[in-house]
Amino acid sequence: MSEESDSPRTSPSAASLSENELPPPPPEPPGYVCSLTEELVTKAREELQEKPEWRLRDVQALRDMVRKECPNLSTSLDDAFLLRFLRARKFDYDRALQLLVNYHSCRRSWPEVFNNLKPSAVKDVLASGFLTVLPHTDPRGCHILCIRPDRWIPSNYPITENIRAIYLTLEKLIQSEETQDGFPIRIKAVHVVNEPRIFKGIFAIIKPFLKEKIANRFFLHGSDLNSLHTNLPRSILPKEYGGTAGELDTTAWNAVLLASEEDFVREFCQPVPVCDSILGQALPPEGLSSDAQCDDSLRAVKSQLYSCY
Repeated sequence: MSEESDSPRTSPSAASLSENELPPPPPEPPGYVCSLTEELVTKAREELQEKPEWRLRDVQALRDMVRKECPNLSTSLDDAFLLRFLRARKFDYDRALQLLVNYHSCRRSWPEVFNNLKPSAVKDVLASGFLTVLPHTDPRGCHILCIRPDRWIPSNYPITENIRAIYLTLEKLIQSEETQDGFPIRIKAVHVVNEPRIFKGIFAIIKPFLKEKIANRFFLHGSDLNSLHTNLPRSILPKEYGGTAGELDTTAWNAVLLASEEDFVREFCQPVPVCDSILGQALPPEGLSSDAQCDDSLRAVKSQLYSCY
């Protein structure tokens, strides 16, 4: 038998490094590169209080707050990701952090929606034509999400699959800076056409409980497409809604979503660390209530499930 050496053992990785060498640091996340036009930069300055010369400073301030106040919150700290939340709250650091906590809290408390969330998992919804994004934006540059509830057959799949498809669509839309008011995301208007009479009665009951700003964004057109066209020009609408932009085509948007499969797998299909249940067992910052805020965010997500045309 060979004799063991008295010298201390070192791991191969340690032995391969000299005493003065250290392992290379992990790669830095990709830095932010602004893709906004000059017109949108001006609009962001006026409407969101976003100053290009302070943008990265503001992002770093939010990043430092996350590390200090929510150290166990498993979240991306990339510039572009954090910038979403700053823009959604007009660069108010505290409110942006609160929104980020809400975002992750709700993702963890609604597993039937967010687990294994990727486009290939909602192929049945996409194939049904339940939702699509129109190819043309409105005069303000807003994308138009078209939802057709009559295409959903409840015996085929549960309603949560529709919610998952809507969420994936909204996430994809806000990857572009031009549509980023946050997701944080802002819904500028909800146009409902061909709604049954009972819908108007139900909406009349719940409208007093909505914030005035939100209630004023709902437009019930019934079968009056001329009313719809006063808000959305015919040139951007498919002929199914009295427009001149050709027949409604859902295949183009389906292809866009399915081509983003890998992005969503990285974002939503990774195992959650054991220590990261809900908020990683970390207390939210002072003044934040994770349960209450999550309830608010769930209501915000669910409120987007009206028929938007």
